[in-house]
Amino acid sequence: MDKPMAIDLAPNSAFAQDQAAQDKDALKAVFESINATSCPRFYNFHMHTVCSDGRLQPYQIMEQAIDIGLKGLAITDHHSVNGYRAAQKWLNQWQAEHPEAIAPHLWTGVEINADLLGVEVHILGYAFDPQHPAILPYLNRATVGGEAYQAVQVIRAIHQAGGLAVLAHPARYRRSAKELIPAAAKVGIDGIETFYAYENPSPWKPSPRQTPEVAALGQIHGLLHSCGTDTHGFSLLQRL
Repeated sequence: MDKPMAIDLAPNSAFAQDQAAQDKDALKAVFESINATSCPRFYNFHMHTVCSDGRLQPYQIMEQAIDIGLKGLAITDHHSVNGYRAAQKWLNQWQAEHPEAIAPHLWTGVEINADLLGVEVHILGYAFDPQHPAILPYLNRATVGGEAYQAVQVIRAIHQAGGLAVLAHPARYRRSAKELIPAAAKVGIDGIETFYAYENPSPWKPSPRQTPEVAALGQIHGLLHSCGTDTHGFSLLQRL
């Protein structure tokens, strides 16, 4: 496969970095270039810090991202952007101290629980404004209830906040990807986490059985493709 497209969007000021974190068009361009070799060495759009159920501090995420040479990433803590905020603050300082260096592009991110077809799924939000009123109810470190728990409402809130909505690990739920992906597309999902390692192999690689099916469904429904290790442990290169 061709090497994934590298998009140089490294900002050179704290303000520019904050703006870059919400650059939906740039992220969409990356998602349009994603393939099986994109993660975990070029892009990684699914990871957790101690601000939810991960083990890494936000600054450790960024240190590893720089060491790996990631082009872009998003911290997707459950119902929280505290990890993102701490990582962005650290990155701002790092960039100020390394003005000639090319920093990874850090986008805003979150993972939100939602109901879709009567089962709980996880929806990843990216490149949204974390201060937008529509998204705030989902950033209180807890699953919401009532109508707000429905996938269509979660997706709508992400869109109102200017972001993109992606269905996380579509082949990992009580209902099949064949059922969930069309349903998610119907209620406005922008993309799916196509490249995911369901069996947590080492070294990390997209699951050979689920990936083709998920990718094909994404193509049928005109969805963007994302990738991520879903890191919960001490390495961005593995899930655990």
